[in-house]
Amino acid sequence: MASVAAAATSASASSDALCNKRLEGKVAIITGGASGIGASAIHKFHENGAIVVLADIRDEWGQKIAEDLGENVTYVHCDVSKEEDIINLVDSTVAKYGKLDIMYNNAGVLDKAFGTILDSTRADLDKCLNVNLVGGFLGAKHAARVMAPRKSGCILFTSSACTHVGGLATSAYAVSKYGIMGLTKNLSSELGMHGIRVNCISPYVVVTNILPSDGWAVKEDEVSALGNLKGHVLKPEGIAMAAVYLASDEASYVSGLDLVVDGGYSVVNPTMIHLMERMRL
Repeated sequence: MASVAAAATSASASSDALCNKRLEGKVAIITGGASGIGASAIHKFHENGAIVVLADIRDEWGQKIAEDLGENVTYVHCDVSKEEDIINLVDSTVAKYGKLDIMYNNAGVLDKAFGTILDSTRADLDKCLNVNLVGGFLGAKHAARVMAPRKSGCILFTSSACTHVGGLATSAYAVSKYGIMGLTKNLSSELGMHGIRVNCISPYVVVTNILPSDGWAVKEDEVSALGNLKGHVLKPEGIAMAAVYLASDEASYVSGLDLVVDGGYSVVNPTMIHLMERMRL
């Protein structure tokens, strides 16, 4: 019996080790990797065996993460709104590691936490479009440039649940994220002939340092209380693990998907539920 138990324990340990290396041998670029969802993705991709290139404009933060994780994580300064930076990022990665398997276009900004179109300026719109949409477009373009000859690759984007339900974000931010959703669908069709998968992840509100305060402190418990799935808190790690799945061979036939990680928020109208609760009182 002892030998059977030992064998079972050994098999379980081996299984856990395999599960923990879902991206073994893959080379990945993650933009916006110095904080928030991007930093969580850096850690999760590294834990799962990937060679990771962290791209950001916050050099001190990015370099610190790369130094802390050590082997197989490098930092490259990159402003995703500048095509020359994207070209350097992709080309230097391929020059160093010989290939690019995963491009996770995660870098993003908000113009403000709240506001109507009447409050928006052209600068607000340009800010969101240049980083969120143009940055993702350029990242996908140059990733596809090096992936297509190899007939394989995975391109990911971070979109937003605001593309599924109104009122979660400003119009400037929503427009930029709707563009990402459209880009995902179009590229999945266009790049499928090259064996390249293209998907995006649309999170509910995640409290990170991307959120500008605008005089209002964004609190995790308050955001969770407004959500549909009670007893759960959406953290950056939850989005990072969704990205690990989409980047892994487990999702080898998944392309064109907008993976909504919002606890059902965008598919539930709480009006009747709240009415029934009040009627019980």
